[in-house]
Amino acid sequence: MRAVAKLAKKSARTETGLFLLEGPQSVEEILNYRPELVVELYATKSALERHPDIEIIAVEAGVDVRVATEAVLESMSDTITPQGFVGVARQFPTSLDEVFAAGPKLVAVLQRVRDPGNAGTIVRAADSAGADAVIFSDDSVDLYNPKVVRSTTGSLFHVPIAVGAKLADIVARAHAGGLQVLAADVKGEDLLAARAALAAPTVWVFGNEAHGLEGDELAQADRVITIPIYGSAESMNLATAASVCLYESAFAQRT
Repeated sequence: MRAVAKLAKKSARTETGLFLLEGPQSVEEILNYRPELVVELYATKSALERHPDIEIIAVEAGVDVRVATEAVLESMSDTITPQGFVGVARQFPTSLDEVFAAGPKLVAVLQRVRDPGNAGTIVRAADSAGADAVIFSDDSVDLYNPKVVRSTTGSLFHVPIAVGAKLADIVARAHAGGLQVLAADVKGEDLLAARAALAAPTVWVFGNEAHGLEGDELAQADRVITIPIYGSAESMNLATAASVCLYESAFAQRT
């Protein structure tokens, strides 16, 4: 049980190649989409009674569900109030080669994104917008951080995600594959003025929550785009801005 709890720390995740899953939604998604990744799965009796479908899916997938007490589950969980399910799974990053070999039309890149909630929400938005892949740069938050995993609400099992790449390598691969690189930043041109270009295959680069993208990072993009603010808000949340950009591209590519 202690080994499971240790997966809340990056050092343990790096050493073992495993990560922590919590809650019925994440567990159901991995059982539906990637059951072969599940190493261990624990649940309380009451949680199984509340979610009998999860046990059925687990049995069909050949995954053994171990019944644990509330206290034992709490000792393994990263959250203060666990939701009755805790799992251990193998990490499964996609390589940069695989991302671009698939001929993507829409890719989201997280460059120095540090907040787990923002990172997970961008993965979820990319999945919702039909993006072909997400890429976490080498200085972004760990994809397998429990808070990131929870924030994706299962989307990390739906869309290919590469980790640990350098922005220069991503940009080079994008250009070689015929994709334009757009940087989302307050210093850019109005999104409305750039709409005509969004139908083309695109890599969107989203920067740090507090500082955005640095000058040398912006210089690597083909265009820098900003979302206009029509109200009195000082700024827009990163994950919200990313959602708008990804959906604008998704709309344009489907028109």
